[in-house]
Amino acid sequence: MIAIDTARLKQVAAQVAQNFKTRDFIFHDGRALRRFSIAGRTQAALAGVATLSLCFTAYGVAHAGAAAASIVGLTPQTAPESAEAKLARLQTKVAAMQAQVATIKQAAQIQARRVEERQALIAAVLAGDASAKLALNAPALDAHATRVAGDVVAPLTKVEAHQRLLAAKARELAERRYALAAAHFRKLGLSPERFVRGGQGGPYEPVATTGTTDANADAQFRSLFLTWKKLETLEKAVIAIPASQPVPKVNFSSYYGVRSDPFRGTAAMHAGVDIPGSVGTPIYATADGIVSRAERSGGYGNLIEVNHGRGIATRYGHLSKIIVAPNTRVTRGQLIGLMGSTGRSTGSHLHYEVRIDGQAVNPMPFLQTVDYLKGRTPVEHPLVEGGTDAAN
Repeated sequence: MIAIDTARLKQVAAQVAQNFKTRDFIFHDGRALRRFSIAGRTQAALAGVATLSLCFTAYGVAHAGAAAASIVGLTPQTAPESAEAKLARLQTKVAAMQAQVATIKQAAQIQARRVEERQALIAAVLAGDASAKLALNAPALDAHATRVAGDVVAPLTKVEAHQRLLAAKARELAERRYALAAAHFRKLGLSPERFVRGGQGGPYEPVATTGTTDANADAQFRSLFLTWKKLETLEKAVIAIPASQPVPKVNFSSYYGVRSDPFRGTAAMHAGVDIPGSVGTPIYATADGIVSRAERSGGYGNLIEVNHGRGIATRYGHLSKIIVAPNTRVTRGQLIGLMGSTGRSTGSHLHYEVRIDGQAVNPMPFLQTVDYLKGRTPVEHPLVEGGTDAAN
């Protein structure tokens, strides 16, 4: 412990007290003399305040001097950054810039690909091009890529906005075309679902999009794509429909339905139409398909049957010559045989049938489909004299 000399403290206090005695002051204010006194304690308090002010002023001056010395380099500085550290810092910045450029490039490529796919789809629908190879495979852009590449892809974003307007019109057009084609198929007794079928399904996997606008646009174009695929399938199914003439010039000596049998004179069902002509008249396939029969067959005589798929088949009877072999593929308009009068026949003619799921149907609407596909008004063909056959 530190020993305190009480006597010494009293002596110092007495000396200080002698310096701060009560003092009288006299001054003249211009009219009279005035006198006032300042006690010793008051003088001591004022002296203490002055001392503290001087101490704070000295501290401020010292601190400012130290700062100035640091600025002009009079005080020690931290060690300078090494070359390796500078290089590492620059490499980090360059890597960040490269990553940003790569993100912008990828975003621009994805958006450009999306614009191209959508434009091809719109063009195919508006032009009625069912043979176009289309797909919507461009991945969605994430929010970060869209934000980083916003200025770069802004022109493409404007193009996409215009495409959305065209997509709505294209879908309306595609749906009208599908409705017209479906109505014609129904007139032939064919359900459009026979050709446009197949379910959809699978686990739900949400796709991240950049916002509601992109999500709606994706849904809009995918809906257009599905409508186009449905229309494409239905229009391609025309290949399987017997929609061309089996002979160069079509006249009829007997229609489809119940008639008087030419041999017995009694009512009998006629499963096709009879088209008269001279022996050796070329006979053509009325649709693409595979020859399922090419043989002699009872009352048909020499018979060719072509399977067109989807349950549709055609038969060509009473031929004088069969040119194609079974299990060979034929195309619409291909020569398959020559007209004749073999089998149960009264003269040279072609017995022509159309069958759906094995059942004979009236071939007349299919023969009129030739005019429909060419945009012509169907022509009525009256009966003419010529060969015919018994009910086959």
